[in-house]
Amino acid sequence: MLGNFSYINATKLYFGDDSLKYLNEELPKYGKNVQLIYGGGSIKKNGIYDEVVKILKDNGKNVIEDGGVMPNPTVEKLYEGIRIARENNVDLLLSVGGGSCCDYAKAVSVSVNCDEDAWDKYFLRMEEPTCEIVPVGCVLTMAGTGSEMNGGSVISNHDQKLKIGHVFGDEVMPKFSILNPKFTYSLPKRQMVAGIYDIFNHICEQYFSGEDDNTSDYISEALMKSVIHSSLIAIEDPEDYEARSNIMWTATWALNTLIAMGKTEDWMVHMLGQSVGAYTDATHGMTLSAVSLPYYRYIMPYGLKKFKRFAEEVWNVCPEGKTDEQIAEEGLKAMEDWMKTIGVSLNISELGATEDMIDGITEGTFILDGGYKVLTKDEIREILRKSL
Repeated sequence: MLGNFSYINATKLYFGDDSLKYLNEELPKYGKNVQLIYGGGSIKKNGIYDEVVKILKDNGKNVIEDGGVMPNPTVEKLYEGIRIARENNVDLLLSVGGGSCCDYAKAVSVSVNCDEDAWDKYFLRMEEPTCEIVPVGCVLTMAGTGSEMNGGSVISNHDQKLKIGHVFGDEVMPKFSILNPKFTYSLPKRQMVAGIYDIFNHICEQYFSGEDDNTSDYISEALMKSVIHSSLIAIEDPEDYEARSNIMWTATWALNTLIAMGKTEDWMVHMLGQSVGAYTDATHGMTLSAVSLPYYRYIMPYGLKKFKRFAEEVWNVCPEGKTDEQIAEEGLKAMEDWMKTIGVSLNISELGATEDMIDGITEGTFILDGGYKVLTKDEIREILRKSL
């Protein structure tokens, strides 16, 4: 049965190859000081930085630089961003980059006016902000996380060997996000396919829970088929606009909270992957792909009905003359073949994980109860060993 819920999404999106011009409509809503958040400098090479800065200057904004956001934003970087924002009395945090920049901007937004330690309050104690929140806007350059239209933020603490995500409420969601598929063209192929798998797994995390015949599951199946279809085009022609635009749009819908409405959610692949990432600092989408198949094969008997449906509806597995278990396993094999085709990681060893890290990764894995099987630490350890 579809559960009871209320739904809001506070983010305004501008989508398309001319969408950056709409930054001119948003900037007048905010004060003079804009903290410009970006990553390692690729936006300076491909010209996006110059376009954005020109628009900011044309709108009379004072640009405060905050570059160097890493793929897995660290707590040290968060503290640096908080300091920059406080010292410059910023009125808007403008993220120009991928999901890591968006995540980081949201973490800064709830921390600037907070009188407690941000890591302890938001990522260890999982508390909600009680202070004034600095608004966030996003110009997206990588499709994958869906961070452009949700309240999620993931921060890594390497000293504590923890990588933790906090999904904040709608007041923390970006006020606006600009999505131009052409801005994703310059991504290296490995980053593109990591983002593609991130999209796919976001859908899986919400799909593989419950046995309900509900609207969310039908939407999820369509989104998964769209990702699969477009990914096969994009890996052959990364500048196919239709494929890249469909990937970008699907990424947003995969995690803007819509398909989670009225049902439970799993998210154990993310808990496993994030703990691997805390030890290896590997690309997020690759940590997910590396643990997914061992996890899904382990829990399949507990959610056999949904895995059978997944095989038939998403992968077009013919059920004739087969047991439910054979159908479900054939679906996971089709998923594995697709993962190999697009080139994602299928084990954590290639990401830098070793046998002697398994106990630590196990201890760093948060156990959730929304999926088909609540795992024990011993079961997590077994899944991780099968992921090596």
